[in-house]
Amino acid sequence: MCQKNKKSARETEVSSAAHEDSLQWSSARDRSATMWPVLWTAMRTYAPYVTFPVALVVGAVGYHLEWFIRGTPNPQLKEEKSILELREDRKLNELAGQDGTNVTSLKDRLEFTPKAALEKNRPVKS
Repeated sequence: MCQKNKKSARETEVSSAAHEDSLQWSSARDRSATMWPVLWTAMRTYAPYVTFPVALVVGAVGYHLEWFIRGTPNPQLKEEKSILELREDRKLNELAGQDGTNVTSLKDRLEFTPKAALEKNRPVKS
């Protein structure tokens, strides 16, 4: 019977220790359960103050990581001229050999106003 009492005393100690652990865990769970709403309220209230530094750090890390992965930049190659620049150069070269004072009259050029539109309501000369 003495051994039975020893076992029961040992079991009682183990069960009481387990009970204390479960109480600690349950109180920790209760504290965390009450802490989450407080944390979310604080995050919602101070979101602009929290978001900017986080975004700044993430952007800086990403920038430096990308620079590290790419390595040192190669020397810049000579930029090619755009199509418009090539066209302007070609036009200037064509005009370089011509006389700039020898131009056609605006009256002779039909690009601006067609004669048919202006003479539509005029009587036909016979």
